[in-house]
Amino acid sequence: MTGTNGAAAGPAGSLTVLRGFAAKGTLPRSSTKAHTGRETRTVVSSRFMNEAPRRLRRAELPADTATLAQFLIGKTLVHEHSAGRMSGRIVETEAYVVGDAACHAFRGLTARNRALFLDRGHAYIYFIYGCWHALNVSGETAGVGAGVLIRAIEPVEGVALMRGRRGVRRDADLARGPGRLAAALAIDRAYDGLDLCAPGPLWLGAAIQPPGRIGRSARIGISRETERKLRFFERDNAFVSGPRWLRG
Repeated sequence: MTGTNGAAAGPAGSLTVLRGFAAKGTLPRSSTKAHTGRETRTVVSSRFMNEAPRRLRRAELPADTATLAQFLIGKTLVHEHSAGRMSGRIVETEAYVVGDAACHAFRGLTARNRALFLDRGHAYIYFIYGCWHALNVSGETAGVGAGVLIRAIEPVEGVALMRGRRGVRRDADLARGPGRLAAALAIDRAYDGLDLCAPGPLWLGAAIQPPGRIGRSARIGISRETERKLRFFERDNAFVSGPRWLRG
């Protein structure tokens, strides 16, 4: 919950492969098409055309933060924004568990971190470094403080809107890192405490395709409990944050 927003990171321990589905073998790319003599980009990634996730029910979410962090890999994050719908596959998470000194709930309930103590599936959003927001999902039963940091998504819908907000040259950098993700999806503190399993503008959806192999490592950009392997990610996905050796 104190992880960095960008791709750079220091040593974070060795990697472990978790049980999962076989990798697809191709890296994602957004489709393009010709229009009035010039190239224009489609709004939806060509990998996921005609896919529509359903909203996750709270009963589907594991009531254990570390288990939830792994469960969310491959699930869909959707923002029904006034400018248009944006969504992406969750490809990287970090768990900040009960009793974890790196967790914002470690010292107890405060006005700032109250959303972490809501029942699993609520948004906890904080502002860091004076410039970035970060989205977390509460991970335990009501009254127990812990959460999952959503570190990266693979954009699916509203890619053009994300490009307009981020202004980067590579689509792989649109939402690779929690600060970039929040900027791309226009997520800020106004959504803090929002129920991500209920009707509303920001919600969690089911997977639109099974995830590839899931990797596990130490968390990125923290100074406490650095040895705990509580970061989960879809292996060999170009939209995962961190240096290359932390993505394979």
